[in-house]
Amino acid sequence: MATEPMPHIQPSPISAPSDEQFPPSAAQASHTPVLLAEALEALQLRRDGVYIDGTFGGGGHSRRMLDDPAGIGCLIAIDADANAHRRAEALQAQPGISDRLRFVHANFRDLKRIARDHHLDCVDGILLDLGLSSFQLDEGERGFSFRHDAALDMRFDQTSGIPASDLLNSASQEELAHLIWRYGEDPQSRRIAAALVREREKTPLMTTGQVAEIVEASVGGRRGRGIHPATRTFQALRIAVNDELRALGEALPAAIGLLAPGGRLVVIAFHSLEDRIVKRAIEAESAVCICPPEQPVCTCDHVPRVRRVGKPVRPADDEIDANPRSRSAIMRVAERLDETGRPAVERSRA
Repeated sequence: MATEPMPHIQPSPISAPSDEQFPPSAAQASHTPVLLAEALEALQLRRDGVYIDGTFGGGGHSRRMLDDPAGIGCLIAIDADANAHRRAEALQAQPGISDRLRFVHANFRDLKRIARDHHLDCVDGILLDLGLSSFQLDEGERGFSFRHDAALDMRFDQTSGIPASDLLNSASQEELAHLIWRYGEDPQSRRIAAALVREREKTPLMTTGQVAEIVEASVGGRRGRGIHPATRTFQALRIAVNDELRALGEALPAAIGLLAPGGRLVVIAFHSLEDRIVKRAIEAESAVCICPPEQPVCTCDHVPRVRRVGKPVRPADDEIDANPRSRSAIMRVAERLDETGRPAVERSRA
């Protein structure tokens, strides 16, 4: 089965450890949101403002946004995982929140449609906390983690698309090697793909345990490595199954287009592929000139839509110690400019 083409992304080594390196502890049972204080500060919440949490997950960021003293007016909480609806309902049941929180089961790539459905011309801020939620990783039956031997599903939205097992058992060896290299950035991608195809000829690949064992055997075991050899393969399969990078590439310009002047876009990424897309999108949208570099005089009359706010933010050591899953996080912030490409007049939180 051929995978759909995506914009070219030059592979680079993964710098961030996977969640598989850090099994959840009792201290992580509350599913602590990453870079919480930093994200809230970056959003500059204002009284009666309208905001979007494009990746509701466990609701940690949403809860703090709704509890903020600024007193925001409305929060649209989006998640592709239908299971997040139950957590949103629990949050809605709390005093003072029910009429300010709206949950939407959808992918954040559909931001334009969601805004239209809720009669929103613009919003005051958008948060995208990318990747897996702790709930998804800890729910063994979802197939995201090889800590649990379960069916290979890996879909964020189990009501659509195909599970990872279908992809693994139908893609050609070349296609598998390509996606493991492109989305997992694994230098052993060809060897892993060959092993997967060889084993599926004996029996279909249906469980996380099967795949983890095949990958580990194909590359010679852990040999003192800090992360499991199958970590990159699992990342690649998850990204491919959920079309994550294309969804992010579609969501970012839509999010910027929805922001009111002075509104903030805050994106927290967890691996280099995501972060590179975010970085390039902000650079492109903040460019003053888009003429070819060799052109001596600017003639494009391009008007930038955003300005970059500050430098990329990473978790402090104490957050990493308390929540190892935050270790690879990186947050980038952009602010919407007015129609002339200038910063909006500073808006009051009161």
